[in-house]
Amino acid sequence: MERAHEISTVVFDKTGTLTEGKPAVRSVQPAPGVSREELLATAAAVERASEHPLARAIVAAAGDGGFSVPPAKQFEAEVGRGARAIVGGVECRVGKSAYVAELAGQPSSGEPGDPEATSVSVGSNDRYLGRIELADPVRATAPEAIERLGDRGIETVLLSGDHQAVAERVGRDLGLERVIAGILPEGKVDAIDEMARPGKVIAMVGDGLNDAPALAAADVGIAMGGGADVAMETATITLMGNDPRGVPEAIALSRATLRIIRQNLFWAFAYNILGIPVAAAGLLNPMIAAAAMAASSVLVVTNSLRLRTMTIS
Repeated sequence: MERAHEISTVVFDKTGTLTEGKPAVRSVQPAPGVSREELLATAAAVERASEHPLARAIVAAAGDGGFSVPPAKQFEAEVGRGARAIVGGVECRVGKSAYVAELAGQPSSGEPGDPEATSVSVGSNDRYLGRIELADPVRATAPEAIERLGDRGIETVLLSGDHQAVAERVGRDLGLERVIAGILPEGKVDAIDEMARPGKVIAMVGDGLNDAPALAAADVGIAMGGGADVAMETATITLMGNDPRGVPEAIALSRATLRIIRQNLFWAFAYNILGIPVAAAGLLNPMIAAAAMAASSVLVVTNSLRLRTMTIS
């Protein structure tokens, strides 16, 4: 909190921070010769063991469609890329197109067909199954949070592992000054390091496991209260909830706290600078001096308690 008043740049993760973190399947695009049921069921089989919001949305879509999801084993998640597992005796992958393309004969689909959706490719070691597009709505309070930061002269940046088109659409809708997309978690750390300049204090805001390295690398790490435990443990500030307006409020609270501290120090020093010479000259009754010291403590505490009623939004 003491460092937060110096923040000059706030870097936001996208999913679960500026968006609701509750994506839903928007469209299912099977490859030729592949049924919608096979595509969704295979993807759900791989993702059933994952806790990622996109994985939960795919599993929910398969359940809503009444599809039979086959068992999977040897599940393995690769941070920032996707997940894989053995389904029906063959390796299947769900994630970024380049990650799925590493399996033999898999085409890389590039950018998503829908610029407002996150595209997830699905494939196995013998064929490409298709892709699933998901949409995650922006939090209703996110535009106000970005506007408040801008009003305070703080630069805002979006840092996302999502496709460039999706990230740019979110950045444009929210009025973010800069968008960096398509990067892995370690790339987020590099981006934070590149932004660091003398006199600049960088804050990173995130909620997931993927954000933990960047939260640790930033001068001030801010975690969303409803995020992953590792994010909250890594961050230096944890918001009490998932409202991004808590970020400008935390900065405003830090500034107000430092202002109160300076006021208290000023009056404490002024009080003693005036009182000590009078006492040294023998002109101050000890009873009055004792009462004055008590009054000094009451003044400092009362002034500090004003933080409870200050408007910091």
